[in-house]
Amino acid sequence: MRWFSARVPEGFVALNNIADNPGATKAIKRVGRGIGSGLGKTSGRGHKGQKARSGGGVKPGFEGGQTPQMLRVPRRGFHNPFQRVYRHLNLDTLKQWIQEGRLDASAVITMKHLRDSNAVGHQIQDGVKLLAGGAKDFDIPVKIEVSQASAAAREAIEKAGGSVTTVYYNELGLRALCRPDWFEKKGRLIPRPARIPPKLQGKFDAVGALQSSSSPAAAQ
Repeated sequence: MRWFSARVPEGFVALNNIADNPGATKAIKRVGRGIGSGLGKTSGRGHKGQKARSGGGVKPGFEGGQTPQMLRVPRRGFHNPFQRVYRHLNLDTLKQWIQEGRLDASAVITMKHLRDSNAVGHQIQDGVKLLAGGAKDFDIPVKIEVSQASAAAREAIEKAGGSVTTVYYNELGLRALCRPDWFEKKGRLIPRPARIPPKLQGKFDAVGALQSSSSPAAAQ
């Protein structure tokens, strides 16, 4: 009796034709398994030498003893560890946030308000710098405290009847301004405002103020 198997229609998925897509899997390279495999005997390492030994080889960039390229090519530039990185805030964004009710123009707008309202994001790094994007249409009198402000942005706000104060905060002070709850959670006191370093004298109008601590450690 002859056995006839049912013909599976094209595109039909069955247990006997389930497989990965072509190229999804790749056979491992098996070395040292006979001359006929092409990778037998020396296993593709050639004859003798530093690279043929177990655990041998040279480190990346080694050029046989001559000066490697990474040392021949001069390095340019440097990293300034004292650089202050500010988040930018344009006047058109400030105006939009005030019109939408995210910021209160009747009170002094600090960097904490800008962070909490997501006007500059939550990672403000070393502070906020006010820029003059949309200065021609800015007509809201506001009092704002930021780290830095361009001359055009300051002029536009003062022309609208407002004022800009550039205040200095160090890293710890800026955290105490924006996240006082972090200190309360850790049971720590709010630090005192840091003085302006001598190299930054003249770049800020005042030292940023910090609220008094209400943590359990302060009550003790």
